[in-house]
Amino acid sequence: MRIGELAARTGTTTRALRFYESQGLLDARRASNGYREYDEDDFRLVNEILTLQAVGLSLEDTRPFVECLRAGHETGDSCADSIEVYQRKLAEVDACLARLNDVRDSLLTKLAGALKTPPGPCVVVPRTEEA
Repeated sequence: MRIGELAARTGTTTRALRFYESQGLLDARRASNGYREYDEDDFRLVNEILTLQAVGLSLEDTRPFVECLRAGHETGDSCADSIEVYQRKLAEVDACLARLNDVRDSLLTKLAGALKTPPGPCVVVPRTEEA
């Protein structure tokens, strides 16, 4: 299949496919007329890349999964390097969740303190412009 058909089937753009090729994630073969040619294995690689990016992995993070598929494994996460990416990404997500929980706890503490104080009038102080 040509690049336009692969892009349409995977829901991406020809520009993205050319970028994946430039990054070494996708190998396009060339027909005698110079057009890029792709097959079902390429379709599978692009789907893997897009699926992984949709769950938050960077393009570089997808490399071990692509290499795993190229090595003939049934899934891209059948290899140790892919598992390591999952573990590293989960650690990043856990750290982010911990930071968010800290922010939430701080906001709850501030809200509880604010609710203990009787509400007063809200006075707007006009700004003065300096000349």
